[in-house]
Amino acid sequence: MDLPACAGIGCVNGLPGMDEIVGILLAAGVGQRFDPSGRRLKLLEPAPAGRHSGVPLALASARNLLQALDTVCAVVRPADDASQQRLHALLLDAGCRLVICERAHEGMGTSLACGVQATAAAAGWVIALADMPAIEPGSIRAVVQALRDGYDTAAAFFGERRGHPVGFTSALYAELSALSGDDGARSVLTHQPPHRVSVADRGVLLDLDTPDGLRASI
Repeated sequence: MDLPACAGIGCVNGLPGMDEIVGILLAAGVGQRFDPSGRRLKLLEPAPAGRHSGVPLALASARNLLQALDTVCAVVRPADDASQQRLHALLLDAGCRLVICERAHEGMGTSLACGVQATAAAAGWVIALADMPAIEPGSIRAVVQALRDGYDTAAAFFGERRGHPVGFTSALYAELSALSGDDGARSVLTHQPPHRVSVADRGVLLDLDTPDGLRASI
């Protein structure tokens, strides 16, 4: 039988029972498109845009989420090398709780499920990516408000384009906690299309995958 996504999970700073909407920062990727050799961790590269320009991508993304939500859990890999150790320290110092996902190598869906399972008492989740450093806290708050207004899923839209973050209520816990692989929550959103939260914030689209993309956004 397959193990749950959070098998081998470790929690740093503890995860109390919650009835609030929780931010989940997906920070377990290694950025293979950014550096196939694996020598440079993309999430430690300086953010080229946004209110926290110049600080590591993951830290900038975390700060934006923390300005909008009281509790933010960052899903990370085990701290088995110097880059991961630095990433853990940055996120902890910023105020995130860490959820260590032993199976993060399987992909974003597995990491998302790990974060949701670790915060099962939450009323909902706002999912953000650690390589999206320019999302305005106001855009995050707008997605949170849509969940509080009764929508089971919600996402930030800039014009006709859907961006991040994406929010889910606890009604979708079973589906989210069963995710695996690298498709994220795409299957859930196919069956539960998100409520459109229109924002005047291009940062909801700025996803940095390659060195060229990092430079082009400056």
